[in-house]
Amino acid sequence: MTRPVVWVWRVLVGLVCSALLGWMALAIYFDFSLLGPPWLRAGLAALVPVGAVVALWLVRPRRWALAGILGAFVVVLGAWLAIPPSNERDWQPDVKTLAFADIQGDRVIVHNVRNAEYRTETDYTVRLEDRALDLSKLRSLDIFLIHWGSPLIAHTIMSWGFEGDQYLAISIETRKEKGEQYSALRGFFRQYELFFVVADERDVVRLRTNFRGEDVYVYRLDAPPAGARLLLLRYLQEVNQLRERPQWYNALTENCTTAIQRLAGPYERRSWWSWKLFLNGYLDELAYDIGAIDRSLPFAVLKAKSHVNERAKAAAADPRFSVRIREGLPRMSLDRGGA
Repeated sequence: MTRPVVWVWRVLVGLVCSALLGWMALAIYFDFSLLGPPWLRAGLAALVPVGAVVALWLVRPRRWALAGILGAFVVVLGAWLAIPPSNERDWQPDVKTLAFADIQGDRVIVHNVRNAEYRTETDYTVRLEDRALDLSKLRSLDIFLIHWGSPLIAHTIMSWGFEGDQYLAISIETRKEKGEQYSALRGFFRQYELFFVVADERDVVRLRTNFRGEDVYVYRLDAPPAGARLLLLRYLQEVNQLRERPQWYNALTENCTTAIQRLAGPYERRSWWSWKLFLNGYLDELAYDIGAIDRSLPFAVLKAKSHVNERAKAAAADPRFSVRIREGLPRMSLDRGGA
């Protein structure tokens, strides 16, 4: 091997080792609560890179030290994967109760649909309702994109529209315990269970437009009613499964967007695989590029028209909230069947 190749190889090995050591240290600190209080876990986590440096300095041949690092990673990863999620914690009131669905052909009853009344973002009264749906009257599928900070990242919410101006929204989120706040870094570890918020749009959309001040956009997806039906059934099956088998949320592999891709994948005729799927602040651009949303307008014009914050504020107390926020938006007539 020539000297440049040797140096490239060493750099690659160094980067991989650094990534493994960093992940192990953070996993020990965040997720291995059985090891003791945070200060003790911090000390144990610090020993991971320190021990690796010492081993690389003292052990010869060096490949034995690298093998030791890889072995330690396998042990930590195995223990990490064995950490069980739970449905039995002291949950925040808005995520305390799991939804579930009774499905009998076209007739579906969704229980514990959240329709909270908000006074502020943190002061609210949780209201849970049962919703009877007729899948033969399903007419549309919409996607909401919510920006709260960096333009690179967004939250996604799916919403199904039925005849009679009836909508059911499902938001894939973290299930937080009382006093717990979301951390982007912790989201990569086993800190939050996965939670499907099955809700009225006046809950999950109005919360973000009227109380959190986040930028919300809604687009009608080019999905025939049969495809929208299959996706809704997949969602509801997942909702039912989470009551029996809780799952971990993960900011990279099982989040509000990658979970949609996992559920929709078997039925989607387009390919959504793109870097924009992971930097999902660009998900609407991706949908536009592949023809999944309206392309009769330039994208910049479509995006501007699809911003619903002002309409949501104007319709805050209107029971026809979902209709009001869609007024004048491209392809938003339910009688067109989502086409």
